[in-house]
Parts: sequence; structure tokens; C-alpha cells
Amino acid sequence: MLCRCSAFRHAVHGTSRIPVVSLSYKATNEPIMQHRRGSQERKRLDGTIQSMLQQSPYEVPICIGSEEFTSSTQKKQVLPFDHRRSLANFYYASEQQLKNAITAALKAREIWSRTEFDTRARIFLKAADMISDQNRFQLLASTMLGQAKTIFQAEIDAAAELVDFIRFNVQFASVCSLCPQSISSSPSLFDRMPFVSNPSTLPMLRIESFIDPLKLGFWAAIPPFNFTAIAGNLASAPALMGNVVLWKPSDSAVIFREAGLPPGVINFVPADGSTFGSVITKHPQLAGVNFTGSTRTFRTILKEMSKNLELYRGYPRTIGECGGKNYHLIHPSADVNEAALATIRSAFEYSGQKCSACSRLYVPASLWPKMKSLLLEHHRQLKIGSPLDHDTFTSAVIDQTAFRKISGYLDYAKSCPDIELIAGGNADDSRGYFIEPTILLTKNPTDKVMKYPSLLHSISLIGICFPTIPHSIVFRSLFRSTFQDDIFGPVVCAYVYNDNQIEQVMDLVDSTTDYALTGAIFAKDQKFIQRATDRLLDTTGNFYVNVQSTGSVVGQQPFGGARLSGTNDKAGGPQYVLRFTSPLSIKTQKTPITSWKQQHME
Repeated sequence: MLCRCSAFRHAVHGTSRIPVVSLSYKATNEPIMQHRRGSQERKRLDGTIQSMLQQSPYEVPICIGSEEFTSSTQKKQVLPFDHRRSLANFYYASEQQLKNAITAALKAREIWSRTEFDTRARIFLKAADMISDQNRFQLLASTMLGQAKTIFQAEIDAAAELVDFIRFNVQFASVCSLCPQSISSSPSLFDRMPFVSNPSTLPMLRIESFIDPLKLGFWAAIPPFNFTAIAGNLASAPALMGNVVLWKPSDSAVIFREAGLPPGVINFVPADGSTFGSVITKHPQLAGVNFTGSTRTFRTILKEMSKNLELYRGYPRTIGECGGKNYHLIHPSADVNEAALATIRSAFEYSGQKCSACSRLYVPASLWPKMKSLLLEHHRQLKIGSPLDHDTFTSAVIDQTAFRKISGYLDYAKSCPDIELIAGGNADDSRGYFIEPTILLTKNPTDKVMKYPSLLHSISLIGICFPTIPHSIVFRSLFRSTFQDDIFGPVVCAYVYNDNQIEQVMDLVDSTTDYALTGAIFAKDQKFIQRATDRLLDTTGNFYVNVQSTGSVVGQQPFGGARLSGTNDKAGGPQYVLRFTSPLSIKTQKTPITSWKQQHME
């Protein structure tokens, strides 16, 4: 909450040059800074981190329209890797403040929805420039401190991906018929009109197509804790397309400070989940929900919306990016060194807290001894600690709820006769919420560690969003099984299969879970790659060949999951921005009709 919106504020009121937006605008991916020892960017980042630590805790207000507020409900964000230190104090918006935010948003919509796209795009492109330059290090430092991300993980998220989302959204939107276009001007069209005397020479009709913001209401943006870029995109994409937004960040995503668009366009309202969910789903002018989080929470939101269909002035749209139970499938022809390195990175970077992280690993028996040896060798070299230590590979998980949930899985795995602990398995929250990267081996490929996605968000969000759901139901569901649940932590579970059973294993990959977010195959056999790509078509929204299941890049691999993993609207791709728009066709008669009679009557 400290920095997320400051860039937008500066973009509106700053003085740097705004790019000219046109149909020819082409975005390029933001270069990733290396932050090598002794480099200027490394020194600047270290200085920013120390300054933020000295000035913390920050006070983060609620932003509604052009005003800032507090409330009677104050919350604290601690450093995940040192929970004795507080980074920021923020406030939950009350029910009345949320209603006031909706009022402010709807008032702003009257002008913003009719503001030309070029003007809106200039604001966001300038925001991207600010994030890329003078706000970069503040965003990086906030992300490292608030989310316990290492320099590299913060760089590819809070700087590169956030900038990419904004710039590519502008490019995609500028190409998507945002200027009026004639659908047809063929004389044959006018030949069919009985009132046209000379269709070859007279422009009797003008038929245009526009893409406008949705015809009513506000969007609710509900982001996860784990990506600054996703949080920014959930709010900025609808706003770019002329909509107004209520932005409810995750309690743990205390990164941005103040909204920077015209007052009321984006209203920054941290809130108790139950209050926020109740207010937005019961408002007649809800235009849509842009959500990233757990499948269970998304389903609950949909159920609440379905109860209120009679209230709505339209049909609210929903965009959902949910959980996944992602896999690496190793073929006997694979380069085992490549597969081992990719699995370590996918499973353990950012402590496995990426929705695309590998948690299922299928290895042929012929390669398992070598694969196991390499995994153990790499595992021994991993350093877990503070993200401020530049030798750290991964740090703490986000909060106590996550720590307890992942620890529960580890306890289950250690007690299960079908599961062998290969490496890791330790947890320590005495100072920070540290979970040791863990490798498990199961004899049961349908165990819960291989099947269901994370319930972390379900505990942290359902319990507060919709308190009528008994907590006992949530916690009982945690202990069903390990190849089934996406633990959303640094835990990967392997299953060793007979080399001649690869076809059955592909069936198993598909049938084990109803989720379909990411998956990767590793093979040198080109015929198998072709066959597997076709056979596993329904198991992912993003499919990878000889590369880890994480790391999609905006504009290159649009990201989204199918089946229970979400609505697969592909953030970072050209069709995403159209979800926030409503087509409008206008037909203008240029010459008065001269008869009411139809042709056959003449």
C-alpha cells in the first residue's frame, strides 16, 4: 500500500513527457536490472531499503475520491522474515466508507468513461515511465520488505511486469477498434435499400463500431498478496478502458500509497473481506469483479452475486484467476540436468508462493536415481533467509496463516506411510515465517499433495469474506490428501513411474485434478513432445516444453488457467482489455427515405 499508487499520482501531476498514443504504438518489455554487487542500481536499492526501514511503520490511509481517511479498525503489516518489525499501519474501510467509495466512483465515471482513450492512455503510459524510473526502487524495496521477495523476484514483479502490463494493455487497447470504424461501405449494402436512388455515388449510410466502457457501474478489483504487478493490473486495466474501480488489496499486499488518476477513478479501500464482499455484491451498479485468489473464494463470490441477480441493472462480468496444481512431467528422453534445475526453480523460487509453481513431479524410473541425486545436490546449496541478504535464494512465507497451513501439510506428509521425506521438511516461526524447501516422494499419485489447489487463500479470505462458512469445514478439507492440494509453499511431491507407462501417466496428470493452470514436459523425443502437447491440451492454460512451469512474460505468454483454475482471460494478452468494454454500433442515415413501401411492393 505504500508505493503501488504513488506512481499513478506522479503520472498525472508530474512534468515528464507523455508518449503520444496512436494505433502505431508498440510496447516493448521492460529491461530487467541485474543489481550486481557494486552496481549503481544495487547501491540505490540498498539505500532505499534502509531509508524505508528507518521511517517505518508508515501510515497508509484509505483513499476515496480526492480525500484520505482512517477508520476505527487499524491493521499492521509486519515483515514476513522478521515479524517483530512493523512495516505499515493501514485501516479497514467501514461499510459506509465503502458505500461512499462507490458513490465517488460513479460520480467520476460520468467524466472518465467519456474521456478519450488517448487521454487515458497517456496517463497510464506516464505512470509506467514513473514506475520504470524514479519510483522503481521504492516499489522494489516495498515488495522485498512486504512480501519477502528477493531482489530478482521483486525486480521481475514490481518493476518489469507492472510496467509491461500497463504498456502492453495500452498497445492492445489501441488496436482493438477504440476509434470508430466503418463496418461496411460497399455499394452492395445500399443496393438492398429501397429508398436509394443511386447507391454507387451517394453515401446514404454511415455505420460505425465503437468499443466503450461497460454501460454502467463500477468494477471491484480483488488482488492476491503475492504479486505487486497483478494487484496493479487488476485495478489499472479496467480504468484504462474507461471504467471506475474499487480496489481492495490483500491484507498482506501493503505496497502502494495513494491513487493517482482523477479523483474517484480508482478508490483504494482495504477492507474486511465480509464487509467488502457484502457491499459490492449487493450494489445494483456492480459492473464486474476482477479477481485473483483461491478457487474457493471465487466460487463464493459467484454464489453471492447469483443471490442478487434481481438487484443488478445489468449482468456483472467476472474475471477469475484462481489456483493450480501444476506439474513437471519428465520423459525418459529428457535432459535430466535441465529438468532438475527447472524443478528447483519452479518449486522453490519465492517459497513456492506462485500460482504457477510446480508441486507435482512425475519422473521415469530410469531417471529417478540421477534426478534424485541432482535435486538433493541443488537443495543443499539453497540459502533461506532474509531477502535483504543478497545470497538468499528464497525467504519466508507471507504470514502466520500460511506458515501454519504449510506446516500442517508437512506434519501430514511425515505421518503418512505412503510418503517419504527426501529433503527439507523443517519449519521455524520464532523470528520469521520460514519453511524449508521440501521434496517428497509418494507411492500414491492421487494423494492430496498431488491433487487439489491451495486452500491458503480459502482460510485467510473465506473466513473473513463470508463468515457464515464454518471454519471447521475449511480446516477439515485441509487434511484429505499431498498430490491433491497445491500447498502454496516450497513443497514439491514426486511420483516415480515405469518407463513403459508414459501414456497412463499422461492420463493420470489429467485426471488427478480439475485444475488446469500450468504444466511442463521435459523430453528430447520430438514425437513424444507433439503427442504430449495434444494429449495434455486440457490440463493447462499455459503449457511449457523443456522449461519450468513459472515465468510467463507479458506480451509473450499471456497468462491464465482453465477449468477450475479460472476464466482463462489471459492477462498480458490482447483479448484481456476487451473484457472491460462494451461494443457500440451506430447507424446514421444520411439521406431521408422517400417511401414506406418495400421493394416487392413496387
